[in-house]
Amino acid sequence: MTSDSRIIFLDVDGTILAHGETIAPSTVSAVRAARDRGHLVFLCTGRAAGDIHPRVLDIGFDGAISNGGALAVVGDETVLAETMPRAAVERVMSYFDEQGTRYFIQSHAGVYASAGVRTFIADFIAERRRRHQDDQSTVALAEDVVAAPSFTPVEEADLDHIAKAVFVSPDPDAVEKTQRALGDEFHVIPGSMPLPTGSNGEVGMRGTNKGTGIAAVLDHLGRDASEAVGIGDSWNDVEMFEVCGTAIAMAEADPALQQIAGEVTTGVLDDGIWNAFARHGLIDPRTAA
Repeated sequence: MTSDSRIIFLDVDGTILAHGETIAPSTVSAVRAARDRGHLVFLCTGRAAGDIHPRVLDIGFDGAISNGGALAVVGDETVLAETMPRAAVERVMSYFDEQGTRYFIQSHAGVYASAGVRTFIADFIAERRRRHQDDQSTVALAEDVVAAPSFTPVEEADLDHIAKAVFVSPDPDAVEKTQRALGDEFHVIPGSMPLPTGSNGEVGMRGTNKGTGIAAVLDHLGRDASEAVGIGDSWNDVEMFEVCGTAIAMAEADPALQQIAGEVTTGVLDDGIWNAFARHGLIDPRTAA
């Protein structure tokens, strides 16, 4: 590791993956080239560790922050592992059951789905596939990495080992209503699923977020936040942007998120990661993407 090495944190959906479907080949090249130059590259995702697609992991990383900051792993070492208190999990589930809202609960190992979620996700993926096939430029740029849903029913979840919940609702105001109903104990933010109607969101414990996960990794490695680069596109990336010395939003990110980051790269399938890395000298821009 060189004296000027950086530590980079990359969101997954909308940053590495285009909504769970495609990876730009330049992203793979950028991550591997940066690591070859001595930089550390970490995943930083709201997904459960057990729900990260194998082909994302196959790119090669130095560790991962998952479940929106609840789990942080450096190499093979776990430096942070948090879960929601069982009473909090039961409260969230009861609220969604009362509202008739479809939801997931996530342990660090996997994802558990309420009734109706399998049908919803199958329809969602089918629609994304149709759009993908209609966009020939996307097909030419990236590989299809759509995975069939394989969620376990919530009835089989161990509620003592849940770190986060995700919900989908036909109500466009569901995120705000959920925060009001659950109160200040919980951190409720908009999710990143590109739904045609309605809304989706994420629920975790207040004080657990990507920023706290990054802080744990930096402390473990003895690195300063000024050395950290965070790249993302979603509302669960706000705290990452606030912690990292260099914050970069993807072109598809909400304009308000772009303002929080202060810097914007190109789109996820328009060499966004590669261009950000090249701009900051993390890779040799003269090398073909």
